[in-house]
Amino acid sequence: MTRPRGLHPGRPHPLGATLDENGVNFAVFSAHAERIELCLFDPAGEREVARLTLPEWTDEVWHGYLPGAGAGLVYGYRVHGPHAPEEGHRFDPAKLLLDPYARRLSGRFERSASSPDGAACRFGADTAGLVAKAIVTPADLPLADHAVRPRNGRSSTLIYEAHVKGLTALHPEVAPRRRGTYAALGEPHVIEHFQRLGVTALELMPIQAFIDEPHLIEKGLVNYWGYNPINWFAVEPRYASTSDPLAELQAAIAALHAAGIEVLLDVVYNHTGEGDGFGPCLAYRGLDNKSYYRLDPTAADGYANLTGCGNTVDASYPRVLQLIMDSLRYWVEVVGVDGFRFDLAATLGREPAGFDKGAGFFDCLKQDPVLSRVRLIAEPWDIGPEGYRMGGFGPGWSEWNDRYRDVVRGFWRGDEGMLPELAARLLGSADLFEHQGRRPWSSINFVAAHDGFTLADLVTYQERHNEANLESNGDGHGHNLSWNNGIEGPSDDTAIVAARERDVRNLLATLFFSQGTVMLGMGDELGRSQSGNNNAYCQDNPLSWVDWPAADEALLDFVARLAAIRRTHPILRRQHFLHGSIEADDGTPDVQWLKPEGMAMTRADWSDPTRRAVLLLLAGDATVEFNEDGSPATDGRFVVALNAGSAPLPLDLPNGRWTVRLDTSAQARPELLPARSVVLFEALTTPNSHLSEQG
Repeated sequence: MTRPRGLHPGRPHPLGATLDENGVNFAVFSAHAERIELCLFDPAGEREVARLTLPEWTDEVWHGYLPGAGAGLVYGYRVHGPHAPEEGHRFDPAKLLLDPYARRLSGRFERSASSPDGAACRFGADTAGLVAKAIVTPADLPLADHAVRPRNGRSSTLIYEAHVKGLTALHPEVAPRRRGTYAALGEPHVIEHFQRLGVTALELMPIQAFIDEPHLIEKGLVNYWGYNPINWFAVEPRYASTSDPLAELQAAIAALHAAGIEVLLDVVYNHTGEGDGFGPCLAYRGLDNKSYYRLDPTAADGYANLTGCGNTVDASYPRVLQLIMDSLRYWVEVVGVDGFRFDLAATLGREPAGFDKGAGFFDCLKQDPVLSRVRLIAEPWDIGPEGYRMGGFGPGWSEWNDRYRDVVRGFWRGDEGMLPELAARLLGSADLFEHQGRRPWSSINFVAAHDGFTLADLVTYQERHNEANLESNGDGHGHNLSWNNGIEGPSDDTAIVAARERDVRNLLATLFFSQGTVMLGMGDELGRSQSGNNNAYCQDNPLSWVDWPAADEALLDFVARLAAIRRTHPILRRQHFLHGSIEADDGTPDVQWLKPEGMAMTRADWSDPTRRAVLLLLAGDATVEFNEDGSPATDGRFVVALNAGSAPLPLDLPNGRWTVRLDTSAQARPELLPARSVVLFEALTTPNSHLSEQG
């Protein structure tokens, strides 16, 4: 191998471009390449000024050292090797490829490059003028604020899922140039809103650099949600108000940390934006297609598609797994995030023989001194064989609980036979999570999220209305467990409006009075609507943005009150699963299920498909339950009364004096459970110890 002038051998590690006082070391993995060229560009990234062959190949890493190079150098790679798709190889030196370890990008991926007939999709077509390049950056510096990161208890967590742009694009209290940006996340008015709601963790939808899919480019649409990554280190530049997205995001995270709010990141390591075998060649495909992706020789395009997105990253391959772990540590140590929600997490646990609870991905996380200490949340499924893995992610993990979502929706919609599973979900889903020492916070409870109807639309639309996505209304979920209260879409009928408002409050009260972790979708506390679109992944416009001027202030007050009640009473967020065991000295079980008339639920009652109401009696005792700071979690007795029926019911509460703490109907009394309502009753130990609170 001839060593080119200007490049020294360098080192095979660390991967990426590493700056020191004398130059830059370049190292990039490829097990099957025959030659890799380092391409250097002018500062604007527009003109290629040099092409240097990396001189060494060590342990499947190509590397070279460029003396005199410094921060700001713009570069990419061209990789030579066989173009034999039938053998898994798709090398094409005409393609300028992005370094998987790039921290910062120069320029952007032009939409024309990735269009179905664009240069990046055609073999032999040069892409240098159409793609983003990597920029050499100074050495990563761990944040200095680690010592002051929030350490909120797991059982008291309230997650707020949000889109960076959609959250503040229309916020009147944020300066116009900062709306929809990372900077806006740290604005005082935004943080005050989170604090009013009692939010302890902000979960951001994907902000690792991503691209638009070819089918969206054809239609003039964009990828709004961001689940189409092209680099797992670089902060997506489209949401930055400055020229330094990383610094802007770090500053926002520091402001949130100072307010006691953790920051979680929704990450997509299961597939990349290169899509199926007809998609663009932008990075991983051209570097080493056979190593980065799971291949299927029986598929028309040669790719295993376990994600529904055209390709599947092979997280079982050692160098790919290393890339994922290096990326995760970077976002914790350098960017400052406190945990992750893994999109289609079942894919990451797939070994060659299928899903494995002992997969290398899980083992690496468990033993890592950094990642084993952050919050880990799984979306516990993919579309592959045996891909639904709810409850199977083991110690340390929380999981999105879609069974909670569906049963709560079904109960309030009026579906029959929902009570038995509803009971399990209200108590933290022990049937799914009570193993290996896992706790109720393992269940991420939600009734609405980014994917699907907003909470307001859930009770306003019977059917999806996704025409704006230009897919003939065939995309998105068809089974939403939604109801419209009599008329499809907006209505001026005061009775229908009132019914919808009550249903929203019923869903929210059920959520906040359930054991487990609460997750609230962006804008659901304000009555946000997407006009019935339940798959607004390509709608970067007011349809998906929070309309702050139109906020429902009464609903916001209600949600804030719910959060305050939950925060004040540890009995509503127990650290251990409840099974009716005897805790108190007076022999009271920790939980009892009662009929509205006061008697215990029987087997026949649970089996009655027409039963629409139930009482949950909770009793706490300091001898067995403690707060996360070690102090006794003494609490009183509460009854959570739920009536999804259309008629009020006589009520006979357990012995004692009871007061209404919260009522979604504003009509409840200790002797009456109104129709379509959730009521929280508290036992009084002294007269007038609490004032009644209505919905």
